[in-house]
Amino acid sequence: MTVELAIRRTIAGAERHFELDVAFQSQSRRVVLYGPSGAGKSLTLRAIAGLLTPDAGRIVLNKHVLFDSQGQINLAPQVRKVGYLFQDYALFPHLTVAQNVAFGVSRGVLNPRNGAMPETAKRWLAAFELDTLARSYPSQISGGQKQRVALARALAAEPDILLLDEPFSALDLPLRARMRNELTALQKHLDLQMLIITHDPADVEALGEHVLEIRDGRIFSDSVFASQ
Repeated sequence: MTVELAIRRTIAGAERHFELDVAFQSQSRRVVLYGPSGAGKSLTLRAIAGLLTPDAGRIVLNKHVLFDSQGQINLAPQVRKVGYLFQDYALFPHLTVAQNVAFGVSRGVLNPRNGAMPETAKRWLAAFELDTLARSYPSQISGGQKQRVALARALAAEPDILLLDEPFSALDLPLRARMRNELTALQKHLDLQMLIITHDPADVEALGEHVLEIRDGRIFSDSVFASQ
């Protein structure tokens, strides 16, 4: 799997003028985009997912063009085969754990019903040991459990790449260490390419195979390490 990206986007407002100009290519299975808050990490992730439209550039995933300003290509988010784990997990509070996971398979706010779970959703509930929490609501489960639900929902859609926005920032330190290990094991088991953004050096050390440091909207350094 190869991700190729070269995009530009200017964000101008009364209080902020920011220019994103990011380009990189990677075949690594775990790519980490590392840098301080406001560096452009989340903007880059949102552009790949189709949640933000660059002013110019090109985004290609495994030779499949997602965006090309010159070719006037801009695929809708739902057809990009991209999974997205939001920083706050973005679980639907009015849906149960099972319904949240199934949402990744069957799009719809009120569906599917608890008693009509797709088989794919059932498999991911079992894989993340969420069976006993299937009828619980997000407000009734822990931070680590919420992250598992969000991961299961993203993976239920069978994406080609999984984007993770500061996946451990809401967790306490002991849980962060455990979830890093679990995420590494999951990536190796699925052989799925992941692009993780973080400002935490511990995430870089634990997860980075290809580490891209971003500062002020531009790639500052680019380092490839042996697979861990």
